[in-house]
Amino acid sequence: MIKHIVMYKLKDPTESNALALQQKFLSMKGKIEVLKDIQAGVDVLRSDRSFDVVLICQFDSMEDMEVYRTHEVHLPVMAYVKSVVEKSHSVDYIV
Repeated sequence: MIKHIVMYKLKDPTESNALALQQKFLSMKGKIEVLKDIQAGVDVLRSDRSFDVVLICQFDSMEDMEVYRTHEVHLPVMAYVKSVVEKSHSVDYIV
């Protein structure tokens, strides 16, 4: 099992923008077969060094994660992300 965790810092870190990004991520739920679970939420630390939104995706394999990255549902979500995000940081956990 693979957990892909990405933390995002927004260009405009208002609560409404964070919620909009969370909803955009959650809109993929049930539409991408290889995506076993998806969670998106506000970074609870909320410090100057923390990020604004955290995304956690779960897959059975690295191959499934690659299918997700190129999926027709994921591509427009990533286009939106690029338009509102200042920077991001990701980590993968293999369980």
